Amino acid sequence: MTADDSFARLDDDDYPAYTMGRAADMTGTTQGFLRALGEARLITPLRSEGGHRRYSRYQLRLAARARELVDQGTPIEAACRIIILEDQLEEAQRINAEYRRAAGSSAPPPPA
Repeated sequence: MTADDSFARLDDDDYPAYTMGRAADMTGTTQGFLRALGEARLITPLRSEGGHRRYSRYQLRLAARARELVDQGTPIEAACRIIILEDQLEEAQRINAEYRRAAGSSAPPPPA
């Protein structure tokens, strides 16, 4: 992978660009909190060749949402479950909207 390829991937929400320390700083959490999210299976960071955890922007958004819920008093396991369900709902709504658009474009035009 060239340097240009690496820079282009920084716009990819799923590209694991952030170290654990940087991810914790960006989300206002601790490294221990990020590890706990991994143990709860909310996020699974990729590992660098040296074995260090790397996080994507998408994972950072999930971690920030988890922090928000935990700060409101939600237990971490429950917060993770809520976030997973929110994510599944959002994906289902996106797919539903695609189906509606496809069905609308194939429907005959209304009578004049």
